[in-house]
Amino acid sequence: MNNIYLISALYIFIFMNFMYLLALRLKDNSIVDIGWGIGFIVVALATLFDSGIFYPRQLLITALILLWGLRLSLYIFKRNNGKGEDFRYKQWRNEWGNTIYWRSYLQVFMLQGAIMFAIALPLMQVNASDSAVLLYSDFIGAALWLIGFLFEAVGDAQMMRFKTNPANKGKIMRYGLWKFTRHPNYFGEALLWWGIFIIATGAGSVFISLISPLLLTYLLLKVSGVAMLEKKYTGNPEYDEYIRTTSPFLPMLPGK
Repeated sequence: MNNIYLISALYIFIFMNFMYLLALRLKDNSIVDIGWGIGFIVVALATLFDSGIFYPRQLLITALILLWGLRLSLYIFKRNNGKGEDFRYKQWRNEWGNTIYWRSYLQVFMLQGAIMFAIALPLMQVNASDSAVLLYSDFIGAALWLIGFLFEAVGDAQMMRFKTNPANKGKIMRYGLWKFTRHPNYFGEALLWWGIFIIATGAGSVFISLISPLLLTYLLLKVSGVAMLEKKYTGNPEYDEYIRTTSPFLPMLPGK
């Protein structure tokens, strides 16, 4: 088990250093967002083949991570392609000045690498286990993962379609899944990782794996997700109305 932790940490460290060097060349730290899903794919494959165990649960969780990570990275690449550095990273670049190199390395790439390690804990636990039999928890976890994945994928697709329509410039997306929650993609992201956690319980891992969905949900709600994005719309009357009538995270029927 300790070997799995070391291997995962090593691969994440190498991958994040590669992304940092690429960001230096492109002068774009926001490529770390494109690399987020790919990093989990690296960990999934590295831990699966290092353990040499190919039981159904290992194959299930690895396949779910590969599908999620590939879709997310392709989506972010398509969304960001040709638009330059994301506004959040551009703001930090301006604020950090001459300290941009080491602060980017530590506060963007190494920090995200550490968070990636913590969130990938259920994956490590499963791929290091030797439990060969699928349990009800595996099917429940996979079902939650699927619902979360659909919320994230459909929400992202609806938002991209909305933004690519010139008639919607300056407007607030309030249709489809966005009618029931202001952040269906973030809700989906959290839910699918809770599903991954439930799958990990079938491998006898509870307390360590619980760190993953708790940390991710906290980050999405309070740090880099809902809180940061909604700050961007402070003072926008249309968004204020959207806040008044629409749930911030959990899908609910719209209010009046």
